Amino acid sequence: MLSDRSYMRSGYPGGRTTSTYIWLVCAIVAMFVLELVVLSPKLGGAAVLVHELSLTVEGVRDWHLWTLLTHSFLHSTGTPWHILFTVTGLIFVGRELEPVVGAKRFLWLYAGMVLLGGLAWTAVNWTHGTLHLGAGSAVFGLLVVLACVHPHMQMSFFLFPVQFNIRHIVYALIAVNVLGLLLYEIPGTLLPLGMTPSAHLGGMLAGWIYFRYVHANHGLDRAAGLALPAWLRRWPKWKSAAALPGSPARKPSANLRAEVDRILDKINSQGFGALTDQEKRVLDEAKDLLSRH
Repeated sequence: MLSDRSYMRSGYPGGRTTSTYIWLVCAIVAMFVLELVVLSPKLGGAAVLVHELSLTVEGVRDWHLWTLLTHSFLHSTGTPWHILFTVTGLIFVGRELEPVVGAKRFLWLYAGMVLLGGLAWTAVNWTHGTLHLGAGSAVFGLLVVLACVHPHMQMSFFLFPVQFNIRHIVYALIAVNVLGLLLYEIPGTLLPLGMTPSAHLGGMLAGWIYFRYVHANHGLDRAAGLALPAWLRRWPKWKSAAALPGSPARKPSANLRAEVDRILDKINSQGFGALTDQEKRVLDEAKDLLSRH
């Protein structure tokens, strides 16, 4: 069985050692340090660089669409809790979720949640918005996916000894953000601690959409109630990947199992560095198929 091999459960030995969420945390911290330098009084003119990466309604109106993503790497320099929340949240959720969805998909999830969160914030604040920074939408969205994947997980907050079910935490966060959206953000009133409920709810919606229509159904083309257009299903790529509603995920073939066993035996005897690019691709394909069971 492929799942009996430790390499197929916890990554390849000697391979990628730094997780995607760690790279994201490093990028966020590096940008925060850059903000502190650029926004210093001695470099006052350079502050325009930060402004060009921040999400503003005026920027979107001027087609600065890159800010819908780049704003997630910037954080308020006046409130350290802002970046602390993002970094802590990414580390906690990332270490639990990335092994489940994979590094590439985790990165795409992050980008999609930031994008939908930015669009939601722009729509709500179209007439009175000023500026939006931070990756809170991604943290909240990833937390939703984690709650869907591990609904019985227990969480504790810092030094508090009490543990809470992760689903109850998500429900509480949704309630708080909905109230903040209705009572503060839509009327145009600043929220306590600079919260942006619209962005958070947008990211959480993206997380739910991913789990409902992609993760839980082993791919977008298999999602119940979300059929692909007829013209797209004629493409060979989708023909080979499509499955009937309710059908089980594709299982590794006997030839693939034999090839994977040979590759894993090669790792045992020669080490991971002895693998060819083709052999690494075979392992990636097998891991992907295994994760769908």
